[in-house]
Amino acid sequence: MIEISMAIVVHNGKILIAQRKKGKHQEFMWEFPGGKLEKGETLQECVAREFMEEFEKPIIVGEFFMDKTYEYPDKGAFHLNAFWASCDSETIPHLYEHEDARWVKPEELNQFSFCPADGPFIEGIQKAFKK
Repeated sequence: MIEISMAIVVHNGKILIAQRKKGKHQEFMWEFPGGKLEKGETLQECVAREFMEEFEKPIIVGEFFMDKTYEYPDKGAFHLNAFWASCDSETIPHLYEHEDARWVKPEELNQFSFCPADGPFIEGIQKAFKK
């Protein structure tokens, strides 16, 4: 099983989402930024590293949010671990691994075509923001 760490980055009440690049598995679908855990790093270190590699922007990784396991028929099982995170602004310096990135309100998440594994996280985010 592949361990994935992802960031639910919140700034001014909006969440950062990113669109997968053309040619990648699930091209043009939306996702929460993150990536594969490397040997010797914690999940929190992983998500901070991945965010810097993908966007050239530092984030502050906060508390654990939730996790889910999802199995893609053609790619195998992924254990996704999501953490709340924050940053200093909505500016995204670079898009190294994505076609696009947007800041959206939690209630707008359903307007985007997300990777299937992200569905439970969308529900969780929307519940968290209704409290």
